[in-house]
Amino acid sequence: MIHLVKNVFVRNEVFYMEYEKLAASVMMAEKGRIPKLKSYDQALQLIGTGRSAYVFKVQHEQVALKVYFPHKAHLAAEEATIYKKLSSNSYYPALHDVGANYIVIDYLEGHTLFQCLENGFFVSEDKIHAINEALNMARKAGLNPSDVHLKNIIITSKQEVKLIDVVRFRQTKQDRQWDDLQKAYFKGYVKSYFPKRIPSFLLHCIAAIYKKTPRYALCKNKTV
Repeated sequence: MIHLVKNVFVRNEVFYMEYEKLAASVMMAEKGRIPKLKSYDQALQLIGTGRSAYVFKVQHEQVALKVYFPHKAHLAAEEATIYKKLSSNSYYPALHDVGANYIVIDYLEGHTLFQCLENGFFVSEDKIHAINEALNMARKAGLNPSDVHLKNIIITSKQEVKLIDVVRFRQTKQDRQWDDLQKAYFKGYVKSYFPKRIPSFLLHCIAAIYKKTPRYALCKNKTV
């Protein structure tokens, strides 16, 4: 566990050894864009797969262990650095530990915006304003929020907005994904005739089409 003391992060060695051991138990294939997951400690519960890492909930603790793919291990230090910059911002999970190929952050109970649309849970306008506030606060911290999409914005069980997967918040290129999502929200989603429940296959199709647009290509950072 990491404690913030006068802006200096101090690791609790007991927790560090535990998380390091759990991270080492995660075995993956060495090759592949998304390496096949072979095995992991029984104290871990797989809760997510991204384009850079597998994410697990640690048993009996309210923390999530993010273990990066072998060819993406360098991103652990990058994302940890960004979380440290956001340590005073309640819109982002707290960082508890970082290792050579993993980070440990708060475990968040709730639904991503993707899951809200998939299940028909209405997303109110105040949540959109909260997301904008979270992004503006990150900019004030000297960051450039990027790769902000439906799957890395969470509305918690306490109805709080949280943003995760901040590893690309220091890239220099402009990312307009959130701007486009906002436009879709106000021009379509809030209208009475617009369906509030959208099948996941359709959401994935829309995302795939969007990623082929010149607008997306201009903001894509291929370095990570």
